[in-house]
Amino acid sequence: MGQMRSLMTVAIAAVLCALLSAAGISGTVALPLATAVSSLSDRVAAFPDWTSKPSVESSAGSDLYYPGWMEGTWTATSTLMEAIAPLAPEIVSPGFEGNHHYLHRPMKFRVRFIPQTVRSLGRFPVLQPRSQPIPIIADRAFNGLEIAQAYLGDLVRSVRVSDNDPNEQVTHLKPNRQLRSIAIGRKSEQMPPDRFIATEIVRQVFRGESFYLNVVEATTDYRHLSDDTVAAEQLTAIYLAPEHPDYFRAAGRPVALYRYELELNRERLQPT
Repeated sequence: MGQMRSLMTVAIAAVLCALLSAAGISGTVALPLATAVSSLSDRVAAFPDWTSKPSVESSAGSDLYYPGWMEGTWTATSTLMEAIAPLAPEIVSPGFEGNHHYLHRPMKFRVRFIPQTVRSLGRFPVLQPRSQPIPIIADRAFNGLEIAQAYLGDLVRSVRVSDNDPNEQVTHLKPNRQLRSIAIGRKSEQMPPDRFIATEIVRQVFRGESFYLNVVEATTDYRHLSDDTVAAEQLTAIYLAPEHPDYFRAAGRPVALYRYELELNRERLQPT
């Protein structure tokens, strides 16, 4: 696999990791990311006419919490429906052209969402009070490994989530490559009873034959169709990091936009 092909495939896997994590209860510190659209539902409706990142809040010290109907193990089918380079031909993100290989090609993997009974702060576990509802969180290491293996196969060595910060995830690849993803901000909207929208801003650092940084926005609109089925529209934007030479030319605009259709089908134990 060539250098550009490798970077493209890793980027797709990392974007999907972010998408499947993009649902949470926000923190309390606002990040100065301007946008003309205030609600996430308006932002979903405005796609692909995005000109900046959404307003989000800091993810520091918090995890991503899902609605109760997401609990369980699911078979996920994700299909890339659109790929747009809004600043082409002047600025095109690495691997964008290669990503067309995934258009209209369903990709399957498993994902799991579990009750958060113990929350780790450093080395000291904190039990969830019984009087409070137990939140549902993504099994990040399980989900990240499943998604990465779906796209990269045996190139994946491991996926590790930091013991000290659930917002930091590292994917180790053969022979000696690494993708570090750090969630820096998020926002969510709950629309009872069966719709949930969330966005997350993730900073990615890829180390291998080359060194590359970018910022990914993953905005996901989940709809609870039945006890066994969840559908979602996943909207992903790639932004240049400040270290990129074209950062100021991009002027905060996305350099790549992707739209996925996602379906989750619940796995149930077969009676013995």
